[in-house]
Amino acid sequence: MKTIISIKSISLLIALLSTIILYKDLQSSEQTKHYELSQFISPETCGGCHTQIYEQWQGSMHNLSSDDIIFNEIANAGLVGLKSKEDIEEAEHCQTCHTPVGYITGYPRKTSDDRTKIAPIAKQGIQCDYCHSITGAYSIYNAQFKYSPGNGEDDPGVKRGPFKDSESDYHQSEFSEFHTKSELCGTCHDVKHVTSGVWLETTYQEWKQSPYSKQGVQCQDCHMYQRPEYPSTGSTKRVKNPGTAADGSVEREHIFTHYFVGANMAIPAQSNLAQSKEISKMAEERLKHSVDIKIDSQVEVKQQHKADGKNIKSQNSEENRIIIRITNNGAGHEIPTGVSNIRQVWLKVIVKDSKGNVIYKTGVPDEKGYLPPNTIAYSTIFGDGKGNVVDNLAKAREIISDKRLKPMQERIEKIDIGEFEGKITVEASLLYSGLPQNVADSLKGLNGMNIPVVVMKEVKQVVSR
Repeated sequence: MKTIISIKSISLLIALLSTIILYKDLQSSEQTKHYELSQFISPETCGGCHTQIYEQWQGSMHNLSSDDIIFNEIANAGLVGLKSKEDIEEAEHCQTCHTPVGYITGYPRKTSDDRTKIAPIAKQGIQCDYCHSITGAYSIYNAQFKYSPGNGEDDPGVKRGPFKDSESDYHQSEFSEFHTKSELCGTCHDVKHVTSGVWLETTYQEWKQSPYSKQGVQCQDCHMYQRPEYPSTGSTKRVKNPGTAADGSVEREHIFTHYFVGANMAIPAQSNLAQSKEISKMAEERLKHSVDIKIDSQVEVKQQHKADGKNIKSQNSEENRIIIRITNNGAGHEIPTGVSNIRQVWLKVIVKDSKGNVIYKTGVPDEKGYLPPNTIAYSTIFGDGKGNVVDNLAKAREIISDKRLKPMQERIEKIDIGEFEGKITVEASLLYSGLPQNVADSLKGLNGMNIPVVVMKEVKQVVSR
């Protein structure tokens, strides 16, 4: 049987393919469109009216994103020794999110570009005019935003935000639903390897698949509600922040805060800005309201039947397992999120007998702050596509394992502690570090920086058989 394709069908197919190609070309052209640095307004100008919001942003990781010494050291180290064109392309792509005004105006375009030549306004990280010139996104990853900036200080154009009745004597104002949704955050906080297509960061996807998304709780509803004394996590109240968006403007039920607090304590703590040090404290509070831990009051006893190959006899033994239950009850995404092959979250357990002697331990750092091999850790492990573990994300071709804590889910750890008599005391804690201390020590530019460790939750329980 022969299939007959008409000339008309072929013509329609060609027309359809041409339309798709043209659309992709136009989209690609728009995404790589060059903007002038002179089109953007300095944060200081915005701060002239939006005083409180500017002061909050000034100490934030958004402001510090370009000058983040840990990021820059890891990014530069990631370029060393790369030979593959695909690996190099990924390693050079970091500025897209970390120095966004510079990236879309032409410099820096690459990680290896001379940072001393970056214009002052571009070095101010993720800033006011950049975010409020966004109109949408082509795709929710790798900073594929759509932009419509003005023409500088004398012609600032339209600024977009969450209010429908905003008015300004300086710029035009426009309501943007996009600015009220998680997609605004996710467009930078989801990262895909530019050549291999492996997902390197999936904070938005984690939220999208979580109960929070189904409840309509957006990223902004936690991270832009937090302020001193109000952690605003999934396990705490998210109290509204009444006030004004601009000096002397209309009083509103809630003004989104611009501290943008996550889990990063190290960089804000290093800053000379008082606002940054405050944000470091808020990050610690956030971490301390992210998880819950419980220890069962009885061990699980499991009979083991093992064959002794040497004497051809069988042996019976018992495993005494303590049961620890960990729940991510505070984060709308997995713990840890972001660069989850680097950020450390681990379980520290110390078991003592009735006389106070330690009979078992795991996850206890040594005198240098390094973790032992038997540590129970929650992280993502990437591979080279052949099953070999890679630490450099530029080389990532696969995800070998992902053992992180999912939102509103309980993780049960059963740990064999060996034989014991009487009752035991189990001390368990979950800890967080933004960077392994041994990695920090290997980066010369960090000059021996001590990476802070936060005890997210700790509990103690007397356990019996």
